[in-house]
Amino acid sequence: MEKRDFAFDKVNYILLAVGMAVVVLGFLLMSGSGSTDTAYDPDIFSARRIKVAPLVCLAGFVSMIYAVVRRPKE
Repeated sequence: MEKRDFAFDKVNYILLAVGMAVVVLGFLLMSGSGSTDTAYDPDIFSARRIKVAPLVCLAGFVSMIYAVVRRPKE
């Protein structure tokens, strides 16, 4: 059989899936209840929402970029 030359190999797809899962985790960390006109929720300014979650999303996006530019082993 012929060997096909694909741009990605199995490891690239695994790294993409892990990066996507990390991004989704970051967006889940950002979610939560918000303030309304009648009730103020101070949790919208928690460190989890404004520091940790964006860094988790950034790490996920960086890992996805690495997965795209990574060259498969010959």
